[in-house]
Amino acid sequence: MKKWFIYCTILLASACTSSLTKTKPVALSVIPAPQEIQYLNGTFTLNEKTSLQIPAQWSTLEDILNSNIQIVSHYKLTNGNSSKNSIQLKIDTSRISSPEGYQLNISPQSIRITGRTEAGLFYGLQTLRQILNDERFYHPDTRSWQIPALEIQDYPTFPYRGMHLDVSRHFFPKEYILKWIDLMALYKINTLHWHLTDAGGWRVEIKKYPELTRTAAWRTQIGWKEWWTDKDRRYLEEGTPGAYGGYYTQEDIREIVAYAIDRHVEIIPEIEMPGHSEEIFTVYPQLCCSGKAYQNGEFCIGNEATFEFIENVLTEIMELFPSRYIHIGGDEASKAAWAKCPKCQKRKKEEKLKDERELQSYLIRRVGEFIEKRGREFIGWDEILEGGLAPGAIVMSWRGEQGGIDAARSRHQVIMAPGAYCYLDSYQDTPSTQPYTIGGFTPYLKTYSYNPIPENLSPDEARYILGAQANLWTEYISTPEHVEYMLFPRLLSLSEVVWTPRAKKNPEDFKRRIEQHVKWLRANGVNAFPLSDRIDFITEVDTTQKAIKVSFDSEKYNPEIRYTLDGTLPDITSPCYEKPLYIRDSAIVSSAIFENGKRSETVISQRIDYHKAIGKKVTYNKLYSGAYPAAGKGTLTDGLRGGLTYSDGRWQGFLNHVDILIDLGEVQDISYVSTTFMQLTGPGVYIPDYVRVKISEDGKTYKEIATIPNDVPTDIPDLRFKEFTFRFHEKARYVHLFAKKHAGFQFIDEVVVH
Repeated sequence: MKKWFIYCTILLASACTSSLTKTKPVALSVIPAPQEIQYLNGTFTLNEKTSLQIPAQWSTLEDILNSNIQIVSHYKLTNGNSSKNSIQLKIDTSRISSPEGYQLNISPQSIRITGRTEAGLFYGLQTLRQILNDERFYHPDTRSWQIPALEIQDYPTFPYRGMHLDVSRHFFPKEYILKWIDLMALYKINTLHWHLTDAGGWRVEIKKYPELTRTAAWRTQIGWKEWWTDKDRRYLEEGTPGAYGGYYTQEDIREIVAYAIDRHVEIIPEIEMPGHSEEIFTVYPQLCCSGKAYQNGEFCIGNEATFEFIENVLTEIMELFPSRYIHIGGDEASKAAWAKCPKCQKRKKEEKLKDERELQSYLIRRVGEFIEKRGREFIGWDEILEGGLAPGAIVMSWRGEQGGIDAARSRHQVIMAPGAYCYLDSYQDTPSTQPYTIGGFTPYLKTYSYNPIPENLSPDEARYILGAQANLWTEYISTPEHVEYMLFPRLLSLSEVVWTPRAKKNPEDFKRRIEQHVKWLRANGVNAFPLSDRIDFITEVDTTQKAIKVSFDSEKYNPEIRYTLDGTLPDITSPCYEKPLYIRDSAIVSSAIFENGKRSETVISQRIDYHKAIGKKVTYNKLYSGAYPAAGKGTLTDGLRGGLTYSDGRWQGFLNHVDILIDLGEVQDISYVSTTFMQLTGPGVYIPDYVRVKISEDGKTYKEIATIPNDVPTDIPDLRFKEFTFRFHEKARYVHLFAKKHAGFQFIDEVVVH
């Protein structure tokens, strides 16, 4: 097989240069990037003689600033009267229009933060704190900062900037919740969506129902996955030897809420309903359709006692949480029990409801009205659209963007949280190098690329998008250190998505800034993911040149990348990447980052093929799943390989056998057919039992080339790939590929023909 190679000039004993222009040294590393920065002449010297001009009512702001200064310099600043060598905080409603907006003015004489409200002052202070955290500006010999003179005008793009935390699947102590609120505030995230109840355990004290925390908060095993799939899946009384769990007392809740308010973080409690409620029925089984513990996960909507319980719980919740919003779940509820339940069927008939979807909407509407009568608003996951959307409901769109689009077009407010961009429990690096997750692949740059406003919304419809939220589910996350590893730095990506205008975002500059923040976070006791040496291959098909265009990208800022085209390991003499490569036949491209002349341990290799089937017609004898169509009928011959997640739009999903026919257009010599399948058993993705290839010249008479069985065990939970490659020498026009389904979904990427 002929291979085509491109080599760039090899520069021995010197590092390759990057096309990216280096930013001038004074450039700030603030995240999220401010709306406007103007650099001025001179610097401000902050030292122990610097005074504060902060009114007493903002003592919390003074304490936060002094804490930041004291950690580094070991001194605190005090209030004074002189405007020189001072830090001043002022309210000015005439100059600043945004409630959360601020101006930060740094001159050689003073630092002045001006806001329309205290929230604006707070966010201006967070920007100043980040500047103080930049080691370029601190001089340890004099214990002082030399801060460049500048003016910042800043305000958020979206009012809702959220982080979701699941404490049901695994419980995290109060001290860590407070720590994470501090970090949220530093990056201008203003909402904590607190997932307090689920089958994993009930986590908030309710005085009227003590059994919720006496028993429903404790279970037999620490690991949620092991417990969920174990035959001994039970809840235990508090104090039982070996019991795992925990809960927040009402005193804890009040302390956490007050702490968050001081940092301008609103905490939205989520009480799940009507599904995800198994733990409740362990202690109050009369509230489910069967009336028995461990039988149902959904409330019985036909039972008035259900609404009495929900209203009593929400009454206490609303006394604890002064938030504008209350989240009532609404996701993934099974309708099976309702369809068989006499009480639910009676309710459905009396309320003239068409089906069980409308029955769920009845509960959502009724509970929503209860919340609204008490001066609050309610949020639900996008399933609340099914069966009719309750008036006043706010939709949190997680199953992609369509739920948010539909809600916005119905004039309902929306919070965007699509899994592909905003679920931070997904892998953030090559799965084999990372702790186990449920799947997906969401590195920080993918989160950073998200736009909360779908392109197909009109400007009027787009007004209903309140913002976006990063979600962290903890089925596979059991320690605070693991929480931090998954949140950071990806939460910083989300912070810039919702604060900084899309037109002013700059991925390359964000790489520069994120490196500094990861370094600071890790140095200050936050177990942030240390960024990857992985190189991403960006491929495009160029039919004019009959080649695959290959570009490299990295999470690192301005890296030195070297590569080979024959599958060998790159070394210091290998070509240095400076511009895209063009592969006109086949090549095994291997690439790695080099630093100080040494190759990273992470070497990424990928076979690139411009092959005979590109652009050819594919006939599907069994159609792909509508949930995972990828690019439709051209997916398997578009020249593009799938990545590390089946939701990347390049893997095509099948619930049936894969049974396809490729028409090459004319009889020709072929010697190679290859394709790849993925396995991730957690969400039910399996490699087929076998793959068979047949060929034909006329489309009538077929010759079997071979049947290759799968040899990857199905009991391995980690992400696996299996390449099925057939080598032979024949003439053919038609290639028939059949893959026998094992179970669940099958995901296949490009079918390569040479």
